[in-house]
Amino acid sequence: MTATRLKPGDTIDGFTVESVVPAGAMARVYRVSHPARRQFGMVLKQPRLGGDDAEFLLGFETELAILPALTGPHAPRFVTAGDLERAPYLVMEWVDGQPLAQELQRAPLPADEVAWFGALVADALHDLHRQDVIHLDLKPDNIVIRHSGIATLLDFGLAHHARFPDLHLEEQRFAAGSAPYVSPEQVLGVRGDARSDLFALGVVLYELATARLPFGVPRSMAGMRDRLWRMPIPPCVRVPSVPPWLQEIILRCLEPDPAARYPSAAQLAFALRHPESVAISQRGWRRTGPGLAEQAGRWWRARHIQPARKRLPNLLSGEAPIIMVALDAGNPDDPRHEALQRNAKLIFSAGDFRLVLVSVIPVDLERSESAQLRHRVWMRHWCDPLGLARNKISLHVLEAADPANALLDFARTNLVDLIVLGAPGPHEAPLGWWRSVASSVTALAHCSVHVVRVPTESRG
Repeated sequence: MTATRLKPGDTIDGFTVESVVPAGAMARVYRVSHPARRQFGMVLKQPRLGGDDAEFLLGFETELAILPALTGPHAPRFVTAGDLERAPYLVMEWVDGQPLAQELQRAPLPADEVAWFGALVADALHDLHRQDVIHLDLKPDNIVIRHSGIATLLDFGLAHHARFPDLHLEEQRFAAGSAPYVSPEQVLGVRGDARSDLFALGVVLYELATARLPFGVPRSMAGMRDRLWRMPIPPCVRVPSVPPWLQEIILRCLEPDPAARYPSAAQLAFALRHPESVAISQRGWRRTGPGLAEQAGRWWRARHIQPARKRLPNLLSGEAPIIMVALDAGNPDDPRHEALQRNAKLIFSAGDFRLVLVSVIPVDLERSESAQLRHRVWMRHWCDPLGLARNKISLHVLEAADPANALLDFARTNLVDLIVLGAPGPHEAPLGWWRSVASSVTALAHCSVHVVRVPTESRG
């Protein structure tokens, strides 16, 4: 097996090396071209051999197995791979954009920028998790923001695919990513929890907001184990302008217990895009670090932490859906509202769902603020009979000339899993359906749609 260091002008299997790309300790990376492959820029990745070859080869083989199985813009497109015995390499898309690591040079960033970058990365994680892949090495160096405004994740050498053999576990090698970003459960050897990526994203958010790392750069396993109990200094202590909603999000991501974090990347993205919907607990209001007694209690509880049972990342996302109910708040006496409530009670059986109530009103600059407030008050009363905790619900009033498109855009942007809305009544059929918002949403939605009708009396 050979992995000779390449230089500009060298060729391998028809690929010509154009330049050397700075890379990490586990691989060498080169910009390459090929006369028959001109659709997009490419890089060739070659494992570094020498020393601990086994560790580098495990990462290479893991990425070689996972990358071809991924689809969508949130991972580089796979091109081809070389023979493992003769010339181990893989060729993939060169992701053209801005590395997030470069944005850290401007840190601390304003809250709205931190939230914008965080939501893009959460979108990417949500897409990976739906494909049953956990990245497990998320850090600014492995995140690129494309010019189109989409986050793409790089380096899947430590990733876990729920349906593929985990080579790192089979070889009984500790594979826990970069020390500042590793989750507590990874320190314990658990590689199958998608919420590990949310912890790493919490570290990235903390770093963007404060220009500091919440747990420093530990040099030993003992130092890494501190995050099982240690509470980081609240971001607002380091940067007073960090608002409570952003601190709440960051510290929730950094909870040692995965169950205390956001249940899915989609729900984290939603919180980052809608700060007004964030329920602020004592985490968001903290202005000092924990005292000695509190830290001692956290240390004691950490001694008894047990790894969570393994679940498919896609299944975990499915157990925490975002459900959007479209309401016509401008017609409070519409009989469909009661039918929507009855159906809502049947649907909201998933454990960690988030309910998003959306109403669309016409654009009216003169009465916009009063109409927004009136609709929100009515929507709050509408959901009271459901008996849901306030932190599970958010209210949104959209102003748009085309209600169907407004609902569809909102659902796509916020990674909604299910749309619930009312259909025209029998008195409006048959033409009423084809001209209705319900028909347009049902036909064009990216997700499932639950259409509710008002029950009618049967005729004997």
